[in-house]
Amino acid sequence: MRNYYDIDVFKKFKGSNGEFKKSIISDVRGILSLYEASFMSVHGEDILDEALEFTRSHLNSLAMQSSPHCAERIKNALILPYHKGIPRVEARQYISFYEKDESRNDTLLEFAKVDFNRVQLLHREELKEIARWWKELNLAEKLPYARDRIVELYFWACSNHFEPHLALSRMMTAKYLKMVSLADDTYDAYATLNEVHAFTEAFDRCSIDAADELPDYMKILYKELLNLIEETENITSKEGRSFCAYYVKEEFKKLLRSYRVEAQWFNDGYVPSLDVYLPNGYESSSYGVAAAAGFVGMEKIVGIKEYEWLRSNPKILKAAKVIGRLLNDVVSHQEEQKRGDTASAVECYMKEHDVSEKKAVEEILKMCANAWKDINEECMRPTDLPRPILQFFVDLARVSEVVYRFDDSYTNPSGLKDKITALFLEPLPLQDQDNI
Repeated sequence: MRNYYDIDVFKKFKGSNGEFKKSIISDVRGILSLYEASFMSVHGEDILDEALEFTRSHLNSLAMQSSPHCAERIKNALILPYHKGIPRVEARQYISFYEKDESRNDTLLEFAKVDFNRVQLLHREELKEIARWWKELNLAEKLPYARDRIVELYFWACSNHFEPHLALSRMMTAKYLKMVSLADDTYDAYATLNEVHAFTEAFDRCSIDAADELPDYMKILYKELLNLIEETENITSKEGRSFCAYYVKEEFKKLLRSYRVEAQWFNDGYVPSLDVYLPNGYESSSYGVAAAAGFVGMEKIVGIKEYEWLRSNPKILKAAKVIGRLLNDVVSHQEEQKRGDTASAVECYMKEHDVSEKKAVEEILKMCANAWKDINEECMRPTDLPRPILQFFVDLARVSEVVYRFDDSYTNPSGLKDKITALFLEPLPLQDQDNI
């Protein structure tokens, strides 16, 4: 799993300053040591957990003795381990950190900034395009009960696929996630149970005639969802990949069925056991849809074989779903219960095991840690799958960690403001702006 700013860049750099090379390699090794500490915690053996606690204590002590910029870097790694962070966010943070290093190489630093800024310009143009698409649909006005979060959804898509050549993946992921969000808010916050059943059954048929029995506001959502599927088919058919639309559509059907189950549970006042809740909860994470949409723009490596693999709910996808569903439940369950919503994994665990909320959260976070084990295992074992496919699911889990780390930063987007600003709005300052 290589990040955009690869260690090989440092190893291959042929500058004249030998001390600079030693300093850079030392910095990279320091980061890797933090990665190893985090990796040990994921694997959960008692002796490794003890080693991790010792390492954390040592790093906290080291932070108190270090220069301010080194201390900041150490504290950031302790809050969110490097390998669980979003690569693009981590790159931006590291560039700013390295800039304060007295042994920095200004030429390499400038190249890194120019590279970051050029990709940022591309992302900014894409963000304008996706915002224009959303504005033209006018669904924020037509469906005022729904969350208006198009920028946050592009951030989510960009976190999965930031590389310039994967623009179509970003755009399709953002658009489908917007439809997911609209459907989620419709089923959770607005529709009656009869309307939920009607919409789910209509989309199972997936024809415009099926909308006849829907209320007017649902017809709007239904029509735009069908339009997006048609757009997907038109784009991919040019390269003989119209099958992509079929697989995205099938994943969306599964998603709506899971939403319907949750709506029925809420209507019945039913709190299922965790074993009953989780299989449905994994589907309601929406990560099946996100993956199918992301595959649309990976035309060189994703064909029917890879989509069928995705459809089988492979271990790495299931692990990403676990992390996405459970972290979301942990940070949002209290607010959801206040406004009246389906019982989350936290409530299910509390009722089933007769434990406190704190204990339930602890056990659920252990499940997330085990899911990271599964992701690591799938990435390290021999496989015929192209590496970018596996990397997609790693990044899907990473964005869950960032968005749901301390709050539901999709519902309450202030938690993402600084990251969105840094990635899309604020270029890194260059020594000579005329060279851009």
